[in-house]
Amino acid sequence: MYFPMKKSIFAFGLLATFALFSFGIAIDSASVNTERSVINWKGYKVTGEHSGTINLQNGELKFENDVLVGGGFEIDMRSMKVTDIEGEWAQKLEGHLKSGDFFGVDKYPVAKFVVTKAVSKGTPGDYKVIGNLTIKETTKEIRFYAHLNEDRKSASADITIDRTDFDVRYGSGSFFENLGDKTIYDEFELNVNLVVD
Repeated sequence: MYFPMKKSIFAFGLLATFALFSFGIAIDSASVNTERSVINWKGYKVTGEHSGTINLQNGELKFENDVLVGGGFEIDMRSMKVTDIEGEWAQKLEGHLKSGDFFGVDKYPVAKFVVTKAVSKGTPGDYKVIGNLTIKETTKEIRFYAHLNEDRKSASADITIDRTDFDVRYGSGSFFENLGDKTIYDEFELNVNLVVD
């Protein structure tokens, strides 16, 4: 009586395992082309704003049956450029942004974002993305909306970040008094455009 039942249970287990691998959800990854992808940044102060670019170091997007489910990217903080001004003033601003007053790129050369959840908004290619952003030694959860093109060859997102969450407090009116027109606003923007191989 026992042996046939054990054999049946074993056979059922093998069948279930085969079905799981044969018909389970397929997960695939697509690498981000770092040469063709671009991140534009913009920061604001009382007297105006500055903008520029920063390069991706690597990245990937993960899919389950053509639906975005994960991924992430790393940013080369040493590649930060200022594009709204030129010459000596641009070089000075770049140097200041890379210094310990701001992002300390010599000590923290890479910033990283990892998707923890991607939820479809109900329209093709539109997602609410939740993930962990690491700048310097601090990791915080951020949320933003992203759009993935139908052919899965490109994705874009506008992300607003509060720099003080990552211990970047220079010129912040939230932490220093009487800054006047030298105040630099806490939030800055990233416009991320990923091209996928």
